[in-house]
Amino acid sequence: MSVHRRLGTAAGAALLTLAVAGCSGLGRTAVGPVIYETEREVVISVTSPSVNGCHRLAPSGVRAIENETLIDLKAYTNRNCQGDSIYVATNTSNRIAPDTLPWRSYSFVH
Repeated sequence: MSVHRRLGTAAGAALLTLAVAGCSGLGRTAVGPVIYETEREVVISVTSPSVNGCHRLAPSGVRAIENETLIDLKAYTNRNCQGDSIYVATNTSNRIAPDTLPWRSYSFVH
């Protein structure tokens, strides 16, 4: 085997290792934006948030949330992604009904 061929094989193996490590779940993002409107009518867009953990929304709460990512999410009425929630599938949105609690956090379903 020539030196060039061995270097090419080694480089290919290194790239494959990096590609597999990149899909391990650490550092993965939900490609696309999560857009929400606060109780004060301010629109906020978060581009490609991490798929891991609980994401807090505006302290005053959110009355509408739009999921334009490639991963479904759940929106919660409290700040720690527990309790009452609603499922917001990819490329859909949700607006709270009058006289109901606003959304205060979300997490991705994966």
